[in-house]
Amino acid sequence: MTPQQILRRYRVIAVVGASDDLAKPAGYVPAYLKQHGYRIIPVNPTETEVLGEKSYPDLCSIPAPVEVVDIFRRPHYVPAVVTEAIKIGAKAVWMQQGIVHEAAARRARKAGLEVVMDRCMKTELRHLIEAGELPADPSD
Repeated sequence: MTPQQILRRYRVIAVVGASDDLAKPAGYVPAYLKQHGYRIIPVNPTETEVLGEKSYPDLCSIPAPVEVVDIFRRPHYVPAVVTEAIKIGAKAVWMQQGIVHEAAARRARKAGLEVVMDRCMKTELRHLIEAGELPADPSD
């Protein structure tokens, strides 16, 4: 499955490392996704709320199903995040631009998850909108 297919198919995204600081990628990327109709579930043990949504300390604490796990953590944290993503039954793991962990990606794929590495979700979504493949206004 391509990154574009993941963005078309799945709407519930747990953002690991989410930030309320809109100057940081971990803040403005999930804000953009939320603005375009995605359900954002922040995962950050140091935050109680991000973008007006309750923040959870880890993926296993989220009481609702998660489709995509978007990772804004350094590569050495990725294997633990992938372990949790597999445990909660996520459909995909997305490592943001600059984040690559081949061993964790192989483990996620072996468990049946789709994997994207070193790509920005906001950029990919913007390309889909600009190409007319997704509506700019999610209420359309």
